[in-house]
Order: sequence, then C-alpha cells, then structure tokens
Amino acid sequence: MNLLIRAEFRRLLATRMWGGLLLAAAVLGGGMFGAMALAGPENFDPPMPGLDTEAGLRAILGILGYTAFVPAAAGALAVTSEYRHRTAAVTFLFAPRRGRVLAAKLATYAVVGLAYGLVLAGTAAVALFAVAAARDVSLGLPATTVLALLGRIAVAMVVYLLLGAGMGALIHHQVAALCVVIGYLYVGEPVLMMIPGVNTLYPILPGGATAALTDFTYVADAISTELGSGTVNLLPPAAGALLLTAYAVAASAIALVLPLRRDVT
Repeated sequence: MNLLIRAEFRRLLATRMWGGLLLAAAVLGGGMFGAMALAGPENFDPPMPGLDTEAGLRAILGILGYTAFVPAAAGALAVTSEYRHRTAAVTFLFAPRRGRVLAAKLATYAVVGLAYGLVLAGTAAVALFAVAAARDVSLGLPATTVLALLGRIAVAMVVYLLLGAGMGALIHHQVAALCVVIGYLYVGEPVLMMIPGVNTLYPILPGGATAALTDFTYVADAISTELGSGTVNLLPPAAGALLLTAYAVAASAIALVLPLRRDVT
C-alpha cells in the first residue's frame, strides 16, 4: 500500500492538475466568494439577507459549497485519465490486486481533497473578514461559528473529490463520468427537488447530505415554500458527511467487483 500510495502521489505531482486544482480553490474562495461578499447578498437578484444577519451569512457560505463540482470533476478526471491514456493496464499488471489500487487512489485523493478544501476555506475566510472590515459590517455569526462552517465546507470538498474518483473508477469514460457527476449535481437533483413528493427524499440525496454538512438550507427552504410542502428536515452534519462518504465508497465498491479484464483489454 505504501508503494502504491507513493506511486499515486508521484503520478499526480508529475501533472499540472494538482497545481490547477489549488489555484481554482484560491480563485473560488478568495475571488468569487470575496466578490459576492463585497457586492452584498442584499444586492443579489433575487435579494438575500445581508451579511449582518445569520440567515444571510449562512446562505452565502452555503453557496460556496456549490463549487463542489470542481473537486468532483478533478477526482473523475484523475481516475479516467488512466483509461483515456491507456496506462490503467500497466497499473493493474504491476499491482493486480484491484482493491489495493483503488484504496491507494482514494487515500491519495483524500489528501489532495483536504488540501483543496483548506485552500478554499482559508481564502474564503480571509476574503470574508477583510470585506466585513472594509464595509464596516458586523457579521451575523461569531467568528468561531463562521470558521466551523468553513471547516465543514472543506470536509465536503474532500468527500466530493473521493466521490468523483469513485465515479471515475466505475464509469471509466472521461466525458461520461464528467457528465454524470456534474449533470446530476446541477441538473438531475434540482429537477427531482421540484417534483412534489419526490423532494422529500432530498435529505438522503448527495445534495441534501451536502446541505446538512454545510448547514445550507436556503435552497431547500425556497423550493419547499414554492411547492407549498413542509419544511425539509436535513440530517445532522456528521450524518451528512457519512452519507456522502458512503456514496463514494459505494461507487468504488461497484467498480471493485467489475471484471479486471475490462481494464487490460
């Protein structure tokens, strides 16, 4: 396992993807999120509560969680690139125990996902507190609570990178894996939420688990109000994290039982 993990890190560091991933985290956290905070949620269309309210601050922090498609796509690309460039055959011939190979990949990408999440949350924290000081706005939550929420968002990014890697191991085809991961997150699940009755399943879907982990209920509450249904009760944050991890493990487990011959032909 140590050799496999070391090999995965060497392969990853030999590409430009890891640097681009961390740069994307800084741009999204310090740039996009900072710009939203500077503009003020109250000036959005439709307007949202301001940063000086708990609802507004939680909402804008939750929006940051919607950038999870970046690590998810990166995880899928990292795995499917081996099949696209036909290096998977060499990998599995060198280490024919498929479970160990996938475990090494997930262990490696967990570290990469943590680095991404920390950069995203760290730059977002700097941007938020700088904007609050520049605008002379008192944040609607204590600084410790804000940092805790950003920490949850960082954890969500780790799990989404693993989820993308698991889907990449399952699907293999690069474009198809990206379409499934991104398409479901931003098209499939929102459509399901608009169907009366089906939206009650939202707490156990990946988006609902993410909302529970990041404590972002703005979208779920808005759709419930629009449909005239009851308030959606999300899972506790820890349960949301475990459920997201279970989705990633399930995708990897299904990929594990597929025939090895598919990788070497």
